[in-house]
Amino acid sequence: MSKRNALRHENFSDKIQRYRSVLLVISIPMLLIGFVLFVMPGREEYEITNRKLSPNLKDSRNYAVIFDAGSSGSRVHVFCFDPNMDLIPIGGELELFLQLKPGLSYYAKDPRAAAESLTSLLDKAEAAVPRELRSKTPVRVGATAGLRALEGDASDRILQAVRDLLKDRSTLKSDANSVTVLDGSQEGSYQWVTINYLAGKLGRSYASTVGVVDLGGGSVQMAYAISEADAAKAPRVTDGEDTYVHKMLLKGTTYYLYVHSYLHYGLLAARAEILKVSDGSSNPCVLGGYDGSYSYGGENFKASASPSGSNLEECRRVATRALKINETTCVHMKCTFGGIWNGGGGDGQKNLFVASFFFDRAAEAGFINPKIPVAKVRPSDFEEAAKRACESKLDAAKATYSGVEEGNLPYLCMDLVYQYTLLVDGFGKPPKLSLLVSLSLCWMIML
Repeated sequence: MSKRNALRHENFSDKIQRYRSVLLVISIPMLLIGFVLFVMPGREEYEITNRKLSPNLKDSRNYAVIFDAGSSGSRVHVFCFDPNMDLIPIGGELELFLQLKPGLSYYAKDPRAAAESLTSLLDKAEAAVPRELRSKTPVRVGATAGLRALEGDASDRILQAVRDLLKDRSTLKSDANSVTVLDGSQEGSYQWVTINYLAGKLGRSYASTVGVVDLGGGSVQMAYAISEADAAKAPRVTDGEDTYVHKMLLKGTTYYLYVHSYLHYGLLAARAEILKVSDGSSNPCVLGGYDGSYSYGGENFKASASPSGSNLEECRRVATRALKINETTCVHMKCTFGGIWNGGGGDGQKNLFVASFFFDRAAEAGFINPKIPVAKVRPSDFEEAAKRACESKLDAAKATYSGVEEGNLPYLCMDLVYQYTLLVDGFGKPPKLSLLVSLSLCWMIML
């Protein structure tokens, strides 16, 4: 295996990704997302009681193997459950967790290589399951925005190659439905349900719930509860598009959940969109002194700094253009960006939880403590950090931002400007709004 594919030390973003599947496991029965636990042996019915999932199980112990195939990397989680579906530690940890980079979408033109990139993870995951239980232990591969963004049949070919890998190499239980692509609304929904469930908000009015913005690599999801009146105003969507509003009955309360996944606007994908705006010329978001290229989704984009270096205001203008803010594509009364209906606003998003790359960049830029799992930030904090980063030249930034991976450093100004622009101009949040940002969603389990 090449050095690029080697298992790596976790950075802040990696740790965020680590716990997404734990929460997915917890939230599956509420959302009926059937790619992880619905095939667990002996299950018939679930009931939520005090943050435990208690099906009628006779087996003493069951395992599940879940691959989270994101745009920035692939991760495998092995979970062990007791008869009450409470997690049993594996090796002293809540789960067995392993990861590698890059993600499946990196191999857009080579499906076999994409599948084979999972081999080391699969072998280690299977070894963690007792031999006598492997044939009834389900393995699931859930791919996200990275594969959704691929053109043509590239995504389908990669998925089939992964199915073939599981069939030919593994003794774990799998079938054609074991390898799927999660759509954006599923991603956003399970985040919202899980966070509000763990925070004890479900069963209360929609105004008491917490909104969620999850900034991944390939897409960004916004999810929050809206009033029934606003739900009735939701625009009709054309065939093939996700509906804006999902009606859910959770803990005796009906919620109208606004969910939208903005494909191509995750942090890594947004870099490509911002570089496209400059159309091969120098870009004001790239740190001074850098002249190279950026690879995303199987394409390369010229990434060269302006002669004077990066510039906050110029970068803001480029980021705004990339987000398609205030363009004629908005045919609704209230839009976020790219002509997308914003859900009408309201109290369901007055308390907002932001996750994934928001924490990563905030920690690396130095305005939150990476050792504290949850922090309060404001959009303006990202702007202030962007001012400092955009004034830096690449060589000086290597010393100032020593915790930033070398491949990410030229884009630090760009990333911070984009995050501020996304929150304030894209989602319309006040610069001084207090937000909750977390290294790990699992901290809420302890509430």
